[in-house]
Amino acid sequence: MSTPAHLLGFEPTRTELLRRLDAVHPGEYARTRNALDGAVTGLSPYLCHGVISLRDAVARVMQKHRLGYDDKLMFEFAWREFFHHVWRREGERVLLDMRPAHVWPGTYASELPADLREGRTGVPVIDAAVRQLYATGYLHNHARMWLSSYAVHLRKVHWRAGADWLYGHLLDGDVPSNHLSWQWVAGTFSSKPYLFNAENVAKYVPRQGFESWRAAGTVVDQDYAALEQLAREADDVGPEPGQHEGVVEPQLHAAPQPAWVTEHVTPLTATLPSRREIELVAPWAMGEREGGAGAGAGGPWRLGVIHLPAHAALPWSEARWRWVLQRMGAITEAAFVGDATTLASSVRGWPQPDRVLARRSPMPGYDAALGPLGALREATRLLPNPPETCRSFSVFYETVKRQSRSLQSQLNGELS
Repeated sequence: MSTPAHLLGFEPTRTELLRRLDAVHPGEYARTRNALDGAVTGLSPYLCHGVISLRDAVARVMQKHRLGYDDKLMFEFAWREFFHHVWRREGERVLLDMRPAHVWPGTYASELPADLREGRTGVPVIDAAVRQLYATGYLHNHARMWLSSYAVHLRKVHWRAGADWLYGHLLDGDVPSNHLSWQWVAGTFSSKPYLFNAENVAKYVPRQGFESWRAAGTVVDQDYAALEQLAREADDVGPEPGQHEGVVEPQLHAAPQPAWVTEHVTPLTATLPSRREIELVAPWAMGEREGGAGAGAGGPWRLGVIHLPAHAALPWSEARWRWVLQRMGAITEAAFVGDATTLASSVRGWPQPDRVLARRSPMPGYDAALGPLGALREATRLLPNPPETCRSFSVFYETVKRQSRSLQSQLNGELS
């Protein structure tokens, strides 16, 4: 098997999260992380959906391992913080070109071609990535970069179309990390387009099952000068010649099916219990109760919220809907699935806004819907959030490192 077992499935439980955290080895990660079968952590679905904050995840890793700003693992964690920094400063502008695109003078397509969506381009590394995405809801970062580079620079698909598609199928897709990564590849959030070739693929794909990932003899089996010329001057290169067997793309749903909802969560009734605070739990804030207090132990009454209007533009696969609903059902007393702006008017006994809490979400539409219902708290960060937008990761990382003597001092809240 070429894909590590922990990347084939992601149980949406805290027990599985902690098992993965305790298996993290920063040294092995640094040595093998670029390979598709390397020691990557598989933590991203849990971080994306707030099962644990990045701050708490790093603190747990540091109970067993030394970890500092120069470690590769911390470097990759910081990329997530960087993307979320840009989101907090720029908001929905991340859905638009962050800078003018100067790669190709033509008009990029607004939809992915069917051969790409169905994994029958004839470029094995691309088709294997599509198959793995649909089967697991996950892709190694290199596979994501190859897939997005091929889509944008060789097939002339606008990065936004590709980003929306990938976001819907990933278990760990969040708008800041996913969409800004596509922009980085496209050259609208970086100084140059990201390109790859067959030699690069051969370096990082698994030795076992290599043939299913190879790129030799395809359009990407060229030097970088030739590939850059294709990116800047050629139209859509199209699929490889011949017939290629594909797969059926799973449907993306703007709303979960009623059967999935009733299977995993307790639907909200028209009357709330007469009690203390309410905590609104959106799909990106699905952590344990603070302090471990349960509903009957003085903690807030937890209400899961799926704000459907936000998902109309960015739908999810069935696998992702079920993952979120299963986790939400395990940590809330009930869940609301619908237009969250109607909550206060449609539920009897809705409390005053000062008795309702929620965390900000990295998804267009959620903050606007939940904000009028109660107090929106900032999501927990590991690193400081610079007041001005950092336009590059290197500027961001150097800025936040200057604000603390060490990673441990940052976790302790000690600023230099």
